[in-house]
Amino acid sequence: MKRKEFILHLIGEIAHFILDSDPMRMVISLHQEEDGLHLAIFDDTERTDEELEKIRTALNNAQRPELAGYYGSMAGYDMFGTARLNLVGWQIKRGDVSRTDSGTNIDLWFGGDRFDPGRFSIPDEG
Repeated sequence: MKRKEFILHLIGEIAHFILDSDPMRMVISLHQEEDGLHLAIFDDTERTDEELEKIRTALNNAQRPELAGYYGSMAGYDMFGTARLNLVGWQIKRGDVSRTDSGTNIDLWFGGDRFDPGRFSIPDEG
């Protein structure tokens, strides 16, 4: 899968998941580098601690890119909930989930062994 199709596939899967909760606001931010990328997803859905933990668990499964590509192309639009996130989780290096003042933030980092996700984070000015 070419890089552009890979990114579109990932954005599509995460957008489908977010839209299942019928948010009034969703923002997806992409930051690319040669050997990796960072997707940040914000929505205005208030989720319980249990829901956040389910998302976190689905995103941080063992990496299985060969299965993600296979099932991702087969699944189409029939997947719901965390099943979509499992596909994303098989492909990412790390996924963070947090509550914000206005909803939920999901950060996804993709890249090879040399990829340093720290380069993609905005430094905390606190």
